[in-house]
Amino acid sequence: MPIGLDSFADIITHNFYYVDKTDMIRELLENWGKVNLFTRPRRFGKSLNMSMLRSFFEIGTDKHLFDGLAISKETKLCEEYMGQYPVISLTLKDVSGKDFQTAVSGLWAVVSMEANRLNMIYDLQNSNKLDDVDKSLLTGMRTKTGDLAGSLNVLSYLLKKHCGKNCIVLIDEYDVPLQKAEAGNYYRDMVGLISAFFSSGMKSNDNIFFAVVTGCLKITKESIFTGFNNPKIHTLVDEQYDEWFGFTDSEVREMLTLYDRSDFYNITKEWYDGYLFGNVKVYCPWDVINWCEQLVKTTDRVPRNFWENTSGNDMILRFAQMADSDTRDEIGILIDGGVIKKSIRFDITYDELDDNIENLWSVLFSTGYLTQRGREADGRYALAIPNREVTDIFKKKIKKAEARVHYGSEICREEIRAGDWCPGGSETDRTPEI
Repeated sequence: MPIGLDSFADIITHNFYYVDKTDMIRELLENWGKVNLFTRPRRFGKSLNMSMLRSFFEIGTDKHLFDGLAISKETKLCEEYMGQYPVISLTLKDVSGKDFQTAVSGLWAVVSMEANRLNMIYDLQNSNKLDDVDKSLLTGMRTKTGDLAGSLNVLSYLLKKHCGKNCIVLIDEYDVPLQKAEAGNYYRDMVGLISAFFSSGMKSNDNIFFAVVTGCLKITKESIFTGFNNPKIHTLVDEQYDEWFGFTDSEVREMLTLYDRSDFYNITKEWYDGYLFGNVKVYCPWDVINWCEQLVKTTDRVPRNFWENTSGNDMILRFAQMADSDTRDEIGILIDGGVIKKSIRFDITYDELDDNIENLWSVLFSTGYLTQRGREADGRYALAIPNREVTDIFKKKIKKAEARVHYGSEICREEIRAGDWCPGGSETDRTPEI
């Protein structure tokens, strides 16, 4: 199982299990858009799909990587597009810091690394198609001394001039720097930088063929997308591309059958299924591959909460601490397996999260803590907790939030952080010492 791997080439080359999502390439080309944004929760295959796109389109790719996969049946499309484009591939997942300057250094590190990778592939520094001014621009990107906000534009310009073809831009986890900036109190500065970075690289940029951007949230157009020319945005509720992120029921059945673990289908479904993307019901891929690994390699047959350990899950704690009595009643309905009806905002800024509780409902939905069970005539969505795993996360975090409300002493807070206690009864149930 490809646990911890998000390189398509490595997974195929080393014969890891791969759930075939390559037909997404055909759909992208048939529904071409200059800029395509996909918003999905973490651990639903965004990074692997971006790696797959790079492996397909990039000049010099190993075309045999796609032998036997769905896209290989599209012979004409493969002849026209496979291995035909220079590709700029960036992931912003590690662009963070305690202050703005540290985050800027993180973004520079990402840009510089990609500039050096592209130079290694195409030997741009010695290209007879680039003049001295062009090469000085490249040096600025490689040595972190150029114009960071304009770097995406510069790289695309250099690649087109050298290769004679427009490039493809792939940006994974675009909203992570904004999330980290909100926590670090430098959100406005980061919004300005990311907006300029995207604007110069994708607004009226004649050097790119198309761009694909992924993240958890669709940040408001006024905040960051002013630099995009009418991007095609695909959220959790859109039917287009609904099956390309996450594992479908048939894909999970096939995996369990291959490993001779079909008897565990029902418990797998109970714990890790339950999401609805567009019109397709999907499982969390991270959970399924870890669960299958556990079933095959150990004798432990008790499902685990794999998704919880991939982040701090602070959003639920933040939400619970803002909850009034009505909201707490709604949380109880959700934990008991019921649904609540809410209006969902698909464009939001991180600095708006605490403005009102309705914003946090929207974020919980977009980040995978809640899913939909249908849409009402008035536009509201019927929201539910997707499965046993996320229900377990809710229970743990809600209890911690309750503990912080009822018991304010430092001793209690340390106990909570250590995970040794969750309140269940009244305050009088506690010992006098606590």
